[in-house]
Amino acid sequence: MLSFDDYANDNATESSTKKEAPQPQLQPAPAPVASTPKVAAVRTEEVMDFTPVTQNITIAPAIPAEAGGPGLTGVEEIAFNSSRINVDDKRIINCRADLNQLVPFKYEWAWQKYLDACANHWMPQEISMSRDIALWKDPNGLTDDERLIVKRNLGFFSTADSLVANNLVLAIYRHITNPECRQYLLRQSFEEAVHTHAYQYIIESLGLDEGEIFNMYREVPSIHAKDVFELQFTQELSDPEFVTGTEAADRRFLRNLIGYYIIMEGLFFYVGFVQMLSFGRQNKMTGASEQFQYILRDESMHLNFGVDLINSIKMENPNLWTPEFEQEIIELVLEGVQLEQQYAVDTMPRGVLGLNTDMFTEYLRFIANRRLRQIGIPEQFPGAKNPFPWMSEMIDLKKEKNFFETRVIDYQTGGALAWD
Repeated sequence: MLSFDDYANDNATESSTKKEAPQPQLQPAPAPVASTPKVAAVRTEEVMDFTPVTQNITIAPAIPAEAGGPGLTGVEEIAFNSSRINVDDKRIINCRADLNQLVPFKYEWAWQKYLDACANHWMPQEISMSRDIALWKDPNGLTDDERLIVKRNLGFFSTADSLVANNLVLAIYRHITNPECRQYLLRQSFEEAVHTHAYQYIIESLGLDEGEIFNMYREVPSIHAKDVFELQFTQELSDPEFVTGTEAADRRFLRNLIGYYIIMEGLFFYVGFVQMLSFGRQNKMTGASEQFQYILRDESMHLNFGVDLINSIKMENPNLWTPEFEQEIIELVLEGVQLEQQYAVDTMPRGVLGLNTDMFTEYLRFIANRRLRQIGIPEQFPGAKNPFPWMSEMIDLKKEKNFFETRVIDYQTGGALAWD
């Protein structure tokens, strides 16, 4: 796990040694005297001075822009009476405009994705786990291979969404210098917390060994390998010494975005999604399957945001996307495919639920081609097909359900629902 230093207050020791100033003595109020009401005179020395103390302070990053320093972070001094923000001043990274001004919007897609995410709010406890509990407790309810799939996926996902949340909060957020993109990142961070909550809710409902599940990333080789692969990106950007603003640093930042949005959320999650949603298609583990369906919907939105974020940075910084960098990304994606193939074998050593590892090999190649195309890179597995076309239906979440039996599948908050 990463560790971060706590920064002490520089003045703590000094202030503790200062002599306390004498406290003023309170004088009793004089007795009221009946008189004609008068307007009290205001003593000039009692009038507070509201002259802004930052009147002559300009907004500037820790390292000047001319020296190749980073963009603003939102914690700089705020200039008084400075020029207003123009939409063209905004940039996703290395922006010197005031980060605290949400409007005018430059990236309407980011704000719309934030609104869409808010409309798709859900919580794990809203989904009944009663049928899952009965099935899990039944000695003949599930096979050993089916139980292995459930436990291994809970073991991976419970840690994976925590890694994603840490990367958002500790690495990505502070380097994004656009407020509407940051607004979506805040919503995504909350959704990652909801997903981790959902896994815990399933684990607790089924009465699983929490020590076993939550330590799988330490004890199951394929899960450990995927987590180590992803953690490298967070460790690099969360270094307090890391700042964007140079070509090399900006490429590392872009590499992080691709590592998490394209590989982690866009590739590493999909074997588990297919497996857990296959239970629901066979009317097994329906509560857990429904929660994974909602999680898949959220992750699809995260992926789409990440793709737009990556492509926007590419457009604004064309110098970053060199042939060498593109080849590095291809190699990362190919390594991700291999790691996820091994995970498929570890979670499902034998065919079950109408699935087998050969189907996953083809599916991962299909997914990898799609992810590469989304960021402008040629396919690496020509002719790969999708053996699970029903996954598109699951992502869309357009099926209707009986309102009195389960939650509305196209989940919306009350204010966003339209009742015909």
